[in-house]
Amino acid sequence: MPEHATLEAHYFCIIIVREVFNGVQYTNMISFIFHALVYDPLYNGLIYFVGMIPTHDVGVAVIVLTIVVRVILFPLSRRAVESQIAMKKIAPEIEELKKKHKDSGEQSKAIFALYKERNIHPFASIGLLLLQLPVLIGLYWVFALGGLPHINTDLLYSFVHAPAAINMEFMGIFDMGAKHNVILAILVALSQLIYSRLSMGPRGAQTAGEATLSTDMAKSFDVQARYVFPLLFGVISWTVPAAAPLYWLTGNLFMMGQEYISGRRF
Repeated sequence: MPEHATLEAHYFCIIIVREVFNGVQYTNMISFIFHALVYDPLYNGLIYFVGMIPTHDVGVAVIVLTIVVRVILFPLSRRAVESQIAMKKIAPEIEELKKKHKDSGEQSKAIFALYKERNIHPFASIGLLLLQLPVLIGLYWVFALGGLPHINTDLLYSFVHAPAAINMEFMGIFDMGAKHNVILAILVALSQLIYSRLSMGPRGAQTAGEATLSTDMAKSFDVQARYVFPLLFGVISWTVPAAAPLYWLTGNLFMMGQEYISGRRF
C-alpha cells in the first residue's frame, strides 16, 4: 500500500475514534444533566413524600409531588393562561389582518407584530408542555426501570431517608408500577379533553368564503388539539407505568381549576 494511502487510512481512523469519543462524551453529559436536574430530584422527592405519608402510599406521593411541581411551574402556567385569554380577545383583529394581508408571509409578520405590541406570548403553553415532558420521562424511568419499590440509597440526598415500607397500591386499587391501567388511561383522556375545551374555548363557526390555507391549517390543529391529542395521551397512558398517567391526570385537574378560577368556562 502506498505511504500516502496508509496515512489517509490512519487519519480516517483517528477521525472516527474522535467522533465516537465526542459522541460518548455528549451522551454522558446529557445523562448527567438529566439525572442531576430531573431523575434524582424526582426520585428523592418521591422517597421523601412516601416517608412522610403515614400509609407510605406511592400514589399519594405522586399526587403531592405533582402539586409541588405545578406550584413551581405556576408562573409559566399563569402566563400561558393569560396569553390564551389575550389571544382570544384579539381574534377579531387577527382576522382583519388575514383579510388585509393575503400573502402568508406578510400575514405571519403582521400577526407576530400584533402579539409583540400587546405583549402576548403565543408559545407559552408549548413551553409549559415541554417543561413537563422531562418530568414524565423521569417518572417513567423511576418506575419502569426498577426505581421503586426497591430504593437505591446511593441516589438519596443527605436529608432524605429511606422509609421503613413502601406501598405501591394507590388507595389499595392501582399498582403504581404496573402498565395497562385502563381506568387511569380513560381518566387522562377525559381530563385532557375537558382541559382542552376550557383552555381553547368553544369552536368558532366558519362562514362561507373564509376557507383559506391558513384557516384550514388552523382548523386542523384545532381538531387535533381538542380530540386527537386527548386520545393520544390516553393511549400512551395505557402503555406506561400507572404513576405517569396519575401525574398527568393530577396536573390536568390542577390546570382545570386554574382555568376555572381565571374565569374560563365551557
